[in-house]
Amino acid sequence: MLGIFIGTAALVILLSAFNGLENWVVKLYNAFDSDVKIEPVSGKWIDAAAFPRDALASIEGVQFISAVLEENCLVMFGDNQYVCTMKGVEDVFSKMTGMDSMMIDGRFLLKKGDVPMAVAGSGVAYSLKMSLDAVDTPLMVYVPKDNIGNTLNPEDAFRKQGIFPSGVFEIQPEFDSRYLLVPLSFASSLSGIENRYTSVEVQLKKGSNHDAAIEEIRRKAGDKYTVKNRFEQHELLYKIINAEKWAVFLVLCFILLIAVFNVTGSLTMLVVEKSADIRTLQSLGADTGVIKRIFFAEGMMITLIGLSGGMLAGLLVVFLQDRFSLVLINGLDAYPVMVHLQDLIAILATVLSIGALASWFPASGAISRRSLNTATGR
Repeated sequence: MLGIFIGTAALVILLSAFNGLENWVVKLYNAFDSDVKIEPVSGKWIDAAAFPRDALASIEGVQFISAVLEENCLVMFGDNQYVCTMKGVEDVFSKMTGMDSMMIDGRFLLKKGDVPMAVAGSGVAYSLKMSLDAVDTPLMVYVPKDNIGNTLNPEDAFRKQGIFPSGVFEIQPEFDSRYLLVPLSFASSLSGIENRYTSVEVQLKKGSNHDAAIEEIRRKAGDKYTVKNRFEQHELLYKIINAEKWAVFLVLCFILLIAVFNVTGSLTMLVVEKSADIRTLQSLGADTGVIKRIFFAEGMMITLIGLSGGMLAGLLVVFLQDRFSLVLINGLDAYPVMVHLQDLIAILATVLSIGALASWFPASGAISRRSLNTATGR
C-alpha cells in the first residue's frame, strides 16, 4: 500500500511539474512570438505588392498584422561589437506581443516622434556593454551590401546607420542573445530593400476560433507561403518537452509496477494462511469463482487505498508549491506546476490496470492450485 502511495504521488507531482514547465516556456515564447507566422515557401523574400494582406486582414478572428524584415548585422557600441539579428517590425508589434512585461531596463519604444529607436536583448546589450544613459553614443548597425565585389576598404562592403537604444528586454537566452528590434522603416532603409519582407506575423483575437482562423489564413495565403501556428514555430522544442514528460511517466510506471506487484506476494501468502478458511467456504458450497473474487477484492482494496492516498498527497504537494513557492526554479521564481485532468485520468487508469492484473492472476492461480490440492487430498 505504501509503495503504491509513493509511486502515485510521484506521478502526480512530476507530471504537474512538467505541465507547469511547458506552460512557463510557452508563456516566454508567447511574449515574443505572434500567433501565426507566414513565410515564403521558396526564397527569402515576400513581395509586398503580391502578398494578400488586405484579404488576411478581413478574416474573422484576425486582430493585427505586422510585416517583418530580419537581417544579420554587426552592431557596434563604442569599441564593442557583436553579431546579431536585426528584426524590423511595424508599430503594431508592441500590441501583438507581451514585450512590455519583459523589459528589464528602459522601455519598449521603437520610435520617439519620428526618430527610430532600438530595443536590444539582454545578451546583446551585455556583449556590447550598452548603456541607455550614453545619450551621445548611438548603436552603429552594419548590414552587408548585396553583390559587392573586391574592395580595398572593408567599410565599403557594408551599409551603416546609427540608432539610439530605448530599452533592454529579457525573455530567454535564445532571444536575448540574438535580437535587436528596430522599426521596419529603419531596417528597410539600412538593408536597401523596399517593399519586401522576410515574414508576416499575425495576431488573432482572444476568444476567437484560432484553428478556423488559421485554416482560413492558409487558404487565402495560397501555396506560395507557409503558415505556422505557435506550436509549429517551435515544433522541436514542444516535442522534446512532451517526450520528456511521457518518458518520465513510463519510468515511474515501471517503478510503480514493481511496487504494485508486491500485491502478488501478499495475496499468495494470504491464500496460504487462509487455506483452512478456504476449505470451510468450499464445504459450505462456495465455488472457486466466489473465492477468487474475495482475494481479488482484497488486492483491489490495497491498490485503491494506496492510489487514493497517493493522489491526495500529490495534489496537496502541488497546491502547496503553487501557493507558497516551496521550490524555486532560478533562485527567484517559483517552479511552475499545473494539474491536467487528463494526466490524473491516465494515472488512475494505469494504476488500476496494474493493480487489477496483480490482484486477479495470482489469486486465480493460487486458488486453483489450492482447490486441486484439496481435491486430491494433498
